[in-house]
Amino acid sequence: MDCSLASEPAPAAGDDAGAHHPCIGFVDGSGWQAVYDLLTLDGYRVSVVQNPTLSLDGDATATRQVIDAVDGPVVLVGHSCGGAVITEAGTHGKVSALVYIAAFAPDRGESVNTLNADPPPGAPVPPILPPRDGFLFLDREKFAGDLPAEQAAFIADSQVPWGVNALSGEITESAWRTKPSWYLVATDDRMIPPPAQRAMFQRAGSTVVESPGSHAVYVSQPVAVAAIIHEAATALK
Repeated sequence: MDCSLASEPAPAAGDDAGAHHPCIGFVDGSGWQAVYDLLTLDGYRVSVVQNPTLSLDGDATATRQVIDAVDGPVVLVGHSCGGAVITEAGTHGKVSALVYIAAFAPDRGESVNTLNADPPPGAPVPPILPPRDGFLFLDREKFAGDLPAEQAAFIADSQVPWGVNALSGEITESAWRTKPSWYLVATDDRMIPPPAQRAMFQRAGSTVVESPGSHAVYVSQPVAVAAIIHEAATALK
């Protein structure tokens, strides 16, 4: 999981000096450079938070620390298990909206493990290897099937292990119940089946976009991902 924050720039000379622009935040920083580049070209300031992935509470704390350092309202963006992090950390007073990118969107009392426990009929088995010394890895042979082999291998070899407590941590208060949200469904995802993604965005009442792509859709389809983030940010103006 990673977390990055992007904000719109201060008004240029001649613009309304009192205009206040929202910040955007990603949870899961590795691999986001193409999206980062598109957002910065659009004038957003972007910073990346690398959360420790040892526990949900620790990841949420790391995210809140970055939010505290940002001036103005924030849009948090979470991918995969990062969706649980923005759901927990998104109750912060500066957070104005949430964007889920092929992500888990648990409710109060739920965890990533809870949502994984009852997959839709016929759903593919997520390529998560058995725990090793309290940590989880993805099967590198089943990684990011819509990316060139060399790029998929690099991402697989640089993956950060998840602490099992990061997946079992339960949401204390669900931010999507009080904050507007957007959701991008990756229609070729084999980690979080698209039917499960649709069930989560329907429950959250999210504005939704669907895009072809694997679970690594933020790498393979950066234009679509940047577009939904931009839509969320501009909707708050």
